[in-house]
Parts: sequence; C-alpha cells; structure tokens
Amino acid sequence: MIKGIGASSGVSIGKAFIIKEDKPKVEKRKIENTTLEIDRFKSAIITAEEEIKAIVELTNKTLGEEEAEIFEAHLLILQDPEFLGAVELKINSEGVNAEFALEETINMFVSIFEDMGNEYMIERAADVKDVGGRIMNLLLGVKTIALGDIKEQCIIVKKDLTPSDTAQMNKEKVLGFVTGVGGRTSHSAIMARTLGIPAVVGVGLAIEEIKEGDLLVVHGDKGEVIINPEEEVLVEVKKLQAEILQEKTYLMTLKALETITLDGRKVELSGNIGNPEDAKQVLALGGQGVGLFRTEFLYMDNNSLPTEEQQFKAYKEALENMGGKGVIIRTLDIGGDKKLPYLPLKEELNPFLGYRALRLCLKEKDIFKTQLRALLRASVFGNLKIMFPMVSCVEEIRQVKGVLEEVKKELRKEGLGYKESIEIGIMIEIPSAAMISDLLIKEVDFFSIGTNDLIQYTIAVDRMNEEVSYLYNPLHPAVLRLIKLVIDNAHKAGKWVGMCGEMAGDLKAVPILIGIGLDEFSMNAPSILKAKELIRKVSYEGCKRIAEQVLLMATSEEIEEYLRETREGQI
Repeated sequence: MIKGIGASSGVSIGKAFIIKEDKPKVEKRKIENTTLEIDRFKSAIITAEEEIKAIVELTNKTLGEEEAEIFEAHLLILQDPEFLGAVELKINSEGVNAEFALEETINMFVSIFEDMGNEYMIERAADVKDVGGRIMNLLLGVKTIALGDIKEQCIIVKKDLTPSDTAQMNKEKVLGFVTGVGGRTSHSAIMARTLGIPAVVGVGLAIEEIKEGDLLVVHGDKGEVIINPEEEVLVEVKKLQAEILQEKTYLMTLKALETITLDGRKVELSGNIGNPEDAKQVLALGGQGVGLFRTEFLYMDNNSLPTEEQQFKAYKEALENMGGKGVIIRTLDIGGDKKLPYLPLKEELNPFLGYRALRLCLKEKDIFKTQLRALLRASVFGNLKIMFPMVSCVEEIRQVKGVLEEVKKELRKEGLGYKESIEIGIMIEIPSAAMISDLLIKEVDFFSIGTNDLIQYTIAVDRMNEEVSYLYNPLHPAVLRLIKLVIDNAHKAGKWVGMCGEMAGDLKAVPILIGIGLDEFSMNAPSILKAKELIRKVSYEGCKRIAEQVLLMATSEEIEEYLRETREGQI
C-alpha cells in the first residue's frame, strides 16, 4: 500500500493505465529568418487556441461553467502580450528557434509564480506549464494521449495531471487517478470531485511502484492506494463501495426535509460558494441559502480588476440562482496568502496580520466602491446580505457604513435602483472582535464566525506551518469559549449568528455548536446532507448538556474523548 493525499472521496477498483512523462528534448538552434520562425510560433498559437476552445465547449457540457473557466484562463495566456511577446523577443533578438525561446519563457514565468509562495500563484504556474506544453507539442509535432479517447475502464497513473487532462477524462472509462504530485486544492483535484472520481494525489516517488496493468484500489477518503490486493481485501472494498452508494442514495432523501432537532430546534444549513454557478449545487444538495460567497475568486480569475458590470452580473446571477433564498456576499478578502498579480502589494513580514481584506478596501476606496455599487445594484434581484471581513473594531464598521452611504447617494443621483433594506454583517475572525462583540452587534444585523482565522489567531498557530499545525484545533477550550461569547452577545441584542469556517461542517463540533445556540451553519455543499442527517438525530436539550460539559473541560483531548464516548442516542 502507498499513501498520499485524499483529493476526491470514494473508492474505486481498476487496472493501472500509466502515462509516462516523456518531456520532449528541446535543442537550441540558430535561425536565419526570424520572421518565418515567429510565423511558425504564431501558427502553433492559433492551433492551440482552437484545441482549447474545443475543451471549453466539452467542459461546459460535461462539468459546467465553473470548470470551463479554467480553460478560459488558458485562452487568456495565449493572448497575453507579456508571455507571447517574451517568446517573440527572444526569437528576434537572439536568433533562436521557437521551441527554445518558448521553453526559456515558460521556465521564467513558472519560476516567478512559484517563488511567490502562495497556493493561488502555484496554480497559475501549473496553467502556464499546461498551455506551454500544448504549444511545445505542436511545434515539435508530438502527439499526446487524449484521456477522452481511452477505450477500457482504468485508473490513470501519472506524475502530474494537468487541468486539460482531467477536463477530457471520460467518466465512464476513468475510474480514478493517482498522481505523484498535487494537493487537495489543485485544479485536477477540484475537477475530480466535480466528476465524482476517487483520487489520491501527492504519493511522491512511490508512484514508481505501480506497473502497467496492476490492479489498484484507490481510496480517496483515506489517501491510500493498494497495489494488487488480496481477494479478501477486494471483497471488503466492494462491500464498502456498496455502502457508500447506499449512503448517498439515503442522504438525497433528506434533501427536502427540515433541518430540525428531535425536540423542534430549527437551524439553517447554507453553502459556501466561490462563483454564481456553485449556488445551483447548494440547492441541489439541500442548502437553504448561501452563507458565504467568496468574491475574491472574481478578482483572482481575472487579469485585471473586474469591472462594476462584471461583478454586477455575477452577483445578480448568484441571487437569481438561489430563487429568493438568502445569499451572504462577502466583500473582497485578499492579502495574506491571496494575492492579485495585477495589484502589487508591499512585501510584509507577517501578511496575515497586515494589509488585507477590509483594511485594504478602506484604503483602496475606488476598488471598494466599485464592488459596493455592483452589490447594491444586484440587490433588487434577490435576498442579498452584505458581509465585511477582518473587522477588529467599531471604528472600521462605522467607516464601512460611511462608504456604503456614499455609494447609495451616488446611485440615487444616477437613478440606479437598489434595495434599501439590506442586512449587513461582519465576520468574527479576530479575537478582539469576539471580545467586544457586545459593542459590534449594535452596529450590524448579524455575525458570521470565520473559524479558520479565529482559531489561528486565538491559539497563535499558523495552520500552514507543518511544525506547529498539530496545535491547530477547533475544539480548543479558548476557541469554544469565544464562540459562545459571540453567540450570547448577539442573542442578547436580538440578532442572529452564523458560522462559515470549516468548523461548521465538522460533525464532531456540530452538537456543541447547536448547544451553544448557533443559528446558521454554512459549509461546502457536499457536507450539507451529512450535517442535516446528524442534526435530525439529536435533541437541542441534549446538545445543550454536551456544550455545558465541554465548556468546563481544560483540554481539547478531554473534549474529543468525551465526544467519542457520547453517542447520538444520548444527545
């Protein structure tokens, strides 16, 4: 057995289909007629563009608009004057062949993006490699294996799968995949989850243990790959597959049912989304609203700041897709590990505590006002709630409300409509905000607790740092006490509280959160039905008793042990 990262859940059994990474060797040649060489390069660009447009069309049909946007970004690379210009300049100035000029340019761009050190830019480097590799193969006349053309069912094994690879996968033939590199947030992993294909990535050099035709079991939840399993293992795996299918079928029967405890306590289950199309999945999986629309993806998927019209269209679409159900749209939250290449920010020693999110928006007022204009204009098309991130004090909320009033005044003057009665809220993700939540709630209509950062800031643990990440624990007593304080203060003021961090979908934490009065849980859409199942099996009174006990405990280990011993029937 080999271990990796579980990138897409489920279990599959199939024969290994190994795709070798035979990178074509590029030689440097002197070119006399650089004009003809540039024409040859441009011809390869035109063909690459035609191929990618075909992939966009296929992806739209099979996976949806969100995944197709990845290849729209690839088309932008093919039109990028900096990228193309760098290749042409090298051909002209150095008199070299197009293949050599292209390879040097790819390496330069990939190096720049990877050196930025954040996940988003590393993904951009992968896009450049993918597009550059396509052009290179066209220049060299190398034919590539199209995963859509695979004739027999198999499990794909490759050092690295590009977005183009996964987009063209035939779901009926590709039962799963294993890669040497990659992580849960890579494009290929996201696409595997969309397709429902089990995947294990990042197995490293262990990928070399797999031979062509080996029978593999890919366990996408555990991040395990079993090579040529014994018969008794296969029997167990097939039994597990049947159980997974049965559970999925059962969970879908809960879709239309209320999210209500055994003794009648109702809570709201919402979904976190990154684009308007995701709203459809939230509804399809029983979500009652959108608890967090991360608008930064509209900015990160662009080569320049999105215009007011682009944003208006996206917000309007999300609101319409939800058919009148609540949609909480968070204003721009960049900085920290999320950077925009077209908005250079000063290097900071501690960017997570620096110039980011609301702090940036209050300084970059033009950017902020453009977004607020788009949000207000879209408000007439649904049930919009606006949320502001990274609030640390009352003064910031008052500044925000001032900017919001400025924008409303501008829209009225221009005769552009918007809803007057829009709820506004803030994320509670900084300990100072939690401590003065009794003061902050007087300024807003609701809170949403962003546990990802609240945990990190409360315990002083960088969750991305492998040396200390073991300390990052949602069940730390300090975190639970802060959450209770926030909920109590909001309820005293007659306001409601949601949670949009990963903790909201953590089934261990759900009974505690119900017990301390959380009103709304917002999570990734695939987690909604499992949470609903749990909530419908417990009582509010039982959850309150659990919360009371947990809040008296001194360590997260004690809390976890207590939760393990407490069965659903006792709650």
